[in-house]
Amino acid sequence: MNIQTQTRSLSEIASEIKKDWGAKTNFAAKPYLEAMQCLNSVNDTYGVDSGKSIIAYFLCNAGTYRGEIAKRVKAELNKMIK
Repeated sequence: MNIQTQTRSLSEIASEIKKDWGAKTNFAAKPYLEAMQCLNSVNDTYGVDSGKSIIAYFLCNAGTYRGEIAKRVKAELNKMIK
């Protein structure tokens, strides 16, 4: 079992999502996914938006992102904003 001891950067997570979700990325989630690719942590900002709000908006618009990887990544993102 691979136990993750260090939090991944948002850009790493966004890259994994982009690779997994691919061309089927929901148009409403896409701008938040692109913003996440420019961020390192929830404490960073993108324009006037906080990393936490970008993650929250992404999760709200990523309902069609499904599967094992999606489930794991969404849980990881939810944990980051709690």
